[in-house]
Amino acid sequence: MYRNRCLAIHWIFLLLASCGVGNAQTYKYIRTGKANDIQTTPSAGVAMMGGGSDLDDAFRWLCQKANGGDFVILRAAGGDDYNAYVNGLCKLNSVSTLIIPDRQAAVDAHVYDIIRQASAIFIAGGDQARYVDFWKTTPVEDAINEAVAAGKPIGGTSAGLAIEGQFSYGALNDPPDDSELVSKDALTNPYFARVTVVRDFLDISILRNTITDSHFAKRDRMGRTLVFLARIMQDGWSKDPREVAVDEKSAVLVEADGKATIVGTGQGAYFLRPTKPPEVCRKGERLTFKDVSVYKAPAGSHFDLSTWTGNGGVGYTLSVEQGAVKSNQAGKAIY
Repeated sequence: MYRNRCLAIHWIFLLLASCGVGNAQTYKYIRTGKANDIQTTPSAGVAMMGGGSDLDDAFRWLCQKANGGDFVILRAAGGDDYNAYVNGLCKLNSVSTLIIPDRQAAVDAHVYDIIRQASAIFIAGGDQARYVDFWKTTPVEDAINEAVAAGKPIGGTSAGLAIEGQFSYGALNDPPDDSELVSKDALTNPYFARVTVVRDFLDISILRNTITDSHFAKRDRMGRTLVFLARIMQDGWSKDPREVAVDEKSAVLVEADGKATIVGTGQGAYFLRPTKPPEVCRKGERLTFKDVSVYKAPAGSHFDLSTWTGNGGVGYTLSVEQGAVKSNQAGKAIY
């Protein structure tokens, strides 16, 4: 019922926009390459990039999936610097940046059409709170999900990766100074106001029941991500959530069947899965959450998201006791 209501609202917004109802256009569309879109046959896949330096291999992989078509970069702020970068790496009909800075832009009929006609979609970094605030329950959300359902590839880096899973850290209560939620604060109080987990934004089938995170080892996000998983279970959203967490300068490239390859020069990716609910996950109390399975996958290794098994990496277990993260890995390393 909720989805049907959103679709009805979507089409009302599109009708109003097509009739010229509303204020002046606020989106920006910058295109490189041929002026007209072409029809190609893209192939499905998901690129999850951890942020930091962009990875040529990951973008080439997305371009191959686009099959020479039209590559669209989505963002809520910033410029068109990706256009020249992607155009220099790949042979495509066009590369374009679509900046959607508010909900007014997100209900514009032309914005919906641009996304719908894309052969590949890439969501840039920035502030995922803007993506949630500006795009959720709008035609932008529907257009992205329709493209993915049609078998078109999608990628994201940093904040763009953070919103790819069914569950996401929304960053909705982060302060204006852009300081991020640190693991210590989350572990001390899982219901700290800045621990904002959202759900059901993008619908990427292989990432259902999954939360995604970026800049992982580089910014020491393990503690806070364990809190996210505990909250998902404690709040009744899922009994068996999973996590794909990607370090800077690393990417996870997932084929349509769920088989993934890890590339890049960072510490790779971490695949987490709780084995039991948290023992203590309450407001104002330190988290206790035991026996979370972790698979660390460096560059060159593989992981199957369908079976949740990997090769070329190492598995270990983490437990949180009274807000302190402990590992059974050699040297008790958390990462």
